[in-house]
Amino acid sequence: MERQEIHIKEIRELATRFTPEQIEACIMQQIEEGTNICDVKGPTEHVINELSKAEFVREMMKAGMTLNEAVRELAKRIRLVQQGFKAT
Repeated sequence: MERQEIHIKEIRELATRFTPEQIEACIMQQIEEGTNICDVKGPTEHVINELSKAEFVREMMKAGMTLNEAVRELAKRIRLVQQGFKAT
């Protein structure tokens, strides 16, 4: 499996600018219309990935984590998923 590039700066900005509900609305708008009010640009797959990561970070912040802790938790979970796809 190809490693996916993580755009931490963009994810941090989205997580601080928008609520989880607003990010979810942007995901739905991207799926339905091909654009979104969160102003994330690129192929739909990229946009949904970035918005989903930002939504996860924002949810972790809402649960009491700092922005840095939430980003570290996201990175940890991505690494765990990627390890699951390594050939043994």
